[in-house]
Amino acid sequence: MTVRPSIHYCSWTRRLCAAFLTCVLVLPTAPLQAQQSIQLPDMGGTGEVLPPEEQATFPRDFELYMRSQDALIEDPIISNYFDDMGFRLVMHSDGRDRNFYFHVLRVPGINAFAAPAGVIGINAGLVLAASNVDEVAGVVAHEISHVTQNHLSRRLEEANRISVPLMLATMGLVLAGGLAGGLDGDAAQGLIAGGMGLAQQAQINYTRQNEAEADRIGIQLMARAGYDPNGMVSFFQTLTTASRAWGAGPPEYLRTHPLSTSRVAEAKDRAERLRQRRTLDDSLFHYVQARLRVQMSRHADDAIDYFQAQLDKNREPESAHRYGLALSYMDGLQLDRAEQQLNWLKAREPDRQLFRLLEAELLLRQDRHAQSLEVYRQLFSAYGHSQVVALGYARALLHDQNSAHAALATEILREQLRIRPNSIQTSELLAQAADLAGDEVRSLEAIAENYYLRGGLPQAIEQLERITQRNDLDYYQRARVSARLSEMRTERARYMRTQ
Repeated sequence: MTVRPSIHYCSWTRRLCAAFLTCVLVLPTAPLQAQQSIQLPDMGGTGEVLPPEEQATFPRDFELYMRSQDALIEDPIISNYFDDMGFRLVMHSDGRDRNFYFHVLRVPGINAFAAPAGVIGINAGLVLAASNVDEVAGVVAHEISHVTQNHLSRRLEEANRISVPLMLATMGLVLAGGLAGGLDGDAAQGLIAGGMGLAQQAQINYTRQNEAEADRIGIQLMARAGYDPNGMVSFFQTLTTASRAWGAGPPEYLRTHPLSTSRVAEAKDRAERLRQRRTLDDSLFHYVQARLRVQMSRHADDAIDYFQAQLDKNREPESAHRYGLALSYMDGLQLDRAEQQLNWLKAREPDRQLFRLLEAELLLRQDRHAQSLEVYRQLFSAYGHSQVVALGYARALLHDQNSAHAALATEILREQLRIRPNSIQTSELLAQAADLAGDEVRSLEAIAENYYLRGGLPQAIEQLERITQRNDLDYYQRARVSARLSEMRTERARYMRTQ
């Protein structure tokens, strides 16, 4: 039961434009006449990029917009991994008391950025270009430092120099697809990447000092969190070397985070002076990278060819390449070949959670339902708190359309939605599970939440209003639905005030 409401673009779309204007799209000097004829909003002197109310809602606005463009990677293994990386770094920063939101974007360009309200975006292309976890951690630490050092609000001081016509042209490209609904996913992602790259390239002259400061603070964060601080330097060097062979010019990261010989030298000197190498035991990165590569491949055969080539060349780590190959074979419905790769992995680490999850998923695809359920049951018994395990177990329980299994899935998913109320996958599965279990009210509530999480606030309100008109609600059901309806109506009223 996949619910896909039409996205309700209202004030949050305009706030997204304004936010990108201040955090990503700070553009070159406008002619004096143009500056005098355009009155920019007074953001005040609080040091924040957005007014408090918009600051509070921007993270969800950003997520809604990226989801509407199919530009958000929502695989829980991938997203949870980068959440963990981000928060590990944040806990060693001056921003540990602030909220941060980390997103991997389905964009092939090599780039990353910091946005208002602690939103950090990492392009999938950057993760795939990295040689190791320390290189990606260096980029994430750098972007976190932009936030903690208030670089976004400092850029706002240049607001009187913003070229509004250029801003409108750039943001028009990015937003046209979402507003008109006429672009496919690839085109929309290209506009997002191209729009950000174009505008960020134009604001290079304003950010060299901020870039150096973010390097300095970021390197310190890496060392404190147990990453090798030389990872930041090696990523610079990797991209610089690779860009010489790219006829289309340097990657986005080098255009939006301008490098100079002195900047690289200073970063290298700081990293060496710390004299600390990676102390964090992170053996998961290359598996996450392989999983992301499969999801970014246009066809299963492309991913199969890539991983097979890595194995033929004896590239390390072999186990991560075999894991990626198994996933690719599963996507290509070559289940026997996927099982061969899985057996190789299990022979070396039979109890590794990642391989057991792969086993359970493969068994389900092979219609060996009882065996799949047993593997998931064991995993849930050991790792019941894990979103990845819980969602996989719930899907397996729903596979045979058994009402008793659906009731168990409902309980598992209700707990997961309590822990992670913004999970689209959880709300969608809960709608299916509750319906199959005979709990129609809970199913309809989950559909309303799914509408809400997809940006369909009016549809969510309408759905809850229909539930309140039922005569069969008990006291607790009516109180629960009414409370959520009141929250959504308040949010709608807030949006309408800012239109």
